[in-house]
Amino acid sequence: MTPEDITRLFVERSNAGDAAGVAALYEEDAVLAYPPGGQTVGRAAIEELWTKVLAGQPHFEPEAPLPTLIQGDLALTATPPKDAAGARAQVARRQADGSWLRVLDRPEFTPAT
Repeated sequence: MTPEDITRLFVERSNAGDAAGVAALYEEDAVLAYPPGGQTVGRAAIEELWTKVLAGQPHFEPEAPLPTLIQGDLALTATPPKDAAGARAQVARRQADGSWLRVLDRPEFTPAT
């Protein structure tokens, strides 16, 4: 898997209502800057958050990735959002098996209202 695969898998799993599958894209101690103005820390908390979000059956559209920056085992991924989120950016880390998981995720850069 490449760092860019995570965004595609996020969309597929979210649209399938798979909160556990979304959470599996994150390291155990990952930090998600969501909900707006807050943080969700840890895979278990991220799964709990996405269980609530996905209960509303939102639909996510794929977004074309911007060029990924890779330095060793770290990667910075980003997409220009199709909604009013301002931007999306994530830091992923290569795992021992060669796969990638998100460590930091800022799904939107708009100020909290």
